[in-house]
Amino acid sequence: MILAFSSGWGLGAAVGAAAAYAVLALSTPRLGRDALRALLFMAWGLHALTLVEALLGTPPRFGFAPALSMTVWLVLTVYAVERRLFPQLQAHWALAGLGSAAVLLSIVFPGTAYHLIASPWLPLHWALGIASYGLFAAAVVHGWLMVRAERAIRQAEQIDTGVPLLTLERLTFRFVEAGFVLLSATLLVGWVFAETLYGPGLGWKWDHKTIFSLLAWMAFAGLLTGRARLGWRGLKAVRVLYLGAGLLLLSYAGSRFVLEVILRRT
Repeated sequence: MILAFSSGWGLGAAVGAAAAYAVLALSTPRLGRDALRALLFMAWGLHALTLVEALLGTPPRFGFAPALSMTVWLVLTVYAVERRLFPQLQAHWALAGLGSAAVLLSIVFPGTAYHLIASPWLPLHWALGIASYGLFAAAVVHGWLMVRAERAIRQAEQIDTGVPLLTLERLTFRFVEAGFVLLSATLLVGWVFAETLYGPGLGWKWDHKTIFSLLAWMAFAGLLTGRARLGWRGLKAVRVLYLGAGLLLLSYAGSRFVLEVILRRT
């Protein structure tokens, strides 16, 4: 159902977050550092309120758009922390654009309303999965910056990403490693405790979500193994990262998009 917010403040926070992100994306060259920081913090805070309203509303809602929105919010959280360590990090305009698009998408497609949750541990299972989404998305952003920096060095161009190339590479694989741990935990919990989480008769299923999640897990396992054993670096490693992230995106968000938007089923 479009615009299915359980409270007026939830819709107001979502519209405010999307607007603040849009201003940040369009006005970055003309804003000073303090103004950028204040606008990013305001957009981030309003975005957090929309996620709280969706997950703790009456009833709680979840779906492909809220999952993507939460993923982008986690990436922006990582970015905000890194900006404290690397003040010249240049990615806020692109991330702000993604933030605005993600919030607007969650307004139009707020997800499925869950009137009855079989287990109080189910939200924790969701949180593990979305946290892995966020970490891999952060790895993708850092991988993209790493490829840009590497290409600029080879072509003798001047592109300042704000972070040294080797630091970008190290951060990229730290996020991959952390995301891989959380993804492994999510799959293991889903396999062992599926009926406890979702209810009797709703155990582990070999559906599109499961298959794409396992394929993504194998891609990331191959990436980490290739880096440790074969020394994969640069564009080759980033291509495998993109492959794994694409498969993971197709697992939950992709399958829910087909159900909610194309087939109009919950």
